[in-house]
Amino acid sequence: MPELMKDRYYNSNTIQELALRVKAVCPAFPADDFAHDIMDETWVALELKARMRRITVNLGKHLPPDYEQALGILDKVIADYPVGIVDSGLLYFPDFVEVYGQDECHWDLSMAALERYTSYSTAEFAVRPFIINQEEKMMAQMADWAGHNNEHVRRLASEGCRPALPWGQALNSFKKDPSPVLRILETLKADPSLYVRKSVANNLNDISKTHSDLIAELAKDWFGKSKHTDWIVKHGCRTLLKKGNRDVLSIFGFADADCVRVDDFTLGAKSVCIGEDITFSFKIEAKRETKVRLEYGIDYVKANGTRSRKIFKISEPSLKNNDKKHYTKTHSFADVSSRKHYPGTHSLMLIVNGAEQGTLDFEVFTSYST
Repeated sequence: MPELMKDRYYNSNTIQELALRVKAVCPAFPADDFAHDIMDETWVALELKARMRRITVNLGKHLPPDYEQALGILDKVIADYPVGIVDSGLLYFPDFVEVYGQDECHWDLSMAALERYTSYSTAEFAVRPFIINQEEKMMAQMADWAGHNNEHVRRLASEGCRPALPWGQALNSFKKDPSPVLRILETLKADPSLYVRKSVANNLNDISKTHSDLIAELAKDWFGKSKHTDWIVKHGCRTLLKKGNRDVLSIFGFADADCVRVDDFTLGAKSVCIGEDITFSFKIEAKRETKVRLEYGIDYVKANGTRSRKIFKISEPSLKNNDKKHYTKTHSFADVSSRKHYPGTHSLMLIVNGAEQGTLDFEVFTSYST
């Protein structure tokens, strides 16, 4: 079984290393007490962010009570790490700012610290309480960061205000009205850094789940302006593309599904065991010169017996009139961390330019009976 992130990043060795690094720059720091207070009998059961917060709280307990003085010590500690590593094992640095630096009197200190720390370990989670508590002031800060010369800081401006950041506090006000976020993304829509562009696209994708028409209109406005912006728009519209949104499909040149003929859509077997692969195949023939988005969906059986659909991309070929293509695809039913499989009747559907072109049922078993 793969090592869990919480065990890789936050364990007795990494905590002991941190304790020694702090003591090296602050000899009065009680390294043994710090490590002992963290690694109590509840430690094993804590998940990753809970472990991070345990470390943060104990830094606050054992560092000097003066916030500015404590930040000065942490600055010296983090300076020994290489800039740009973006190490999840160092999340307690920006988390310290989140926990202890939200008082108005600490605002300038905290903003400067978050700007420094995000190059070592992203501050995307730490900025969110600041947005929730002082939205206008914090979004002005994010706008400043969007123009920073450091790609990590620019990414923070986008990633930190994603309405539904995984593992982060939801920004419900932006789910209702994403306009403050879009003003940040407008600044970053042609950013030279792929690291930043990925964040902008993910932010757009978040917004598309609650404001599909808004993102469709924005995509029309942005597309065709630059290759960087085009990449952002395509990646940011991925959920809308999977949902077959006609307005978005048309932006990227995908015509109606009748542009091709589908033949011989078949499964390699009518059943599969969990842990095995299933194969399917099909042919397409272009009725005219066209661009085609090919996908397949699987209606997975869930633990409670209901079904949930997941869409997977196959290809986006450009075809001339009468062009023919044959596809054979294999799909794994091995359990992974992000998906557990359950027995029952599943369905596989072929999707052409957002429209279903056939559905095949098959059985999934835990194992074949003998």
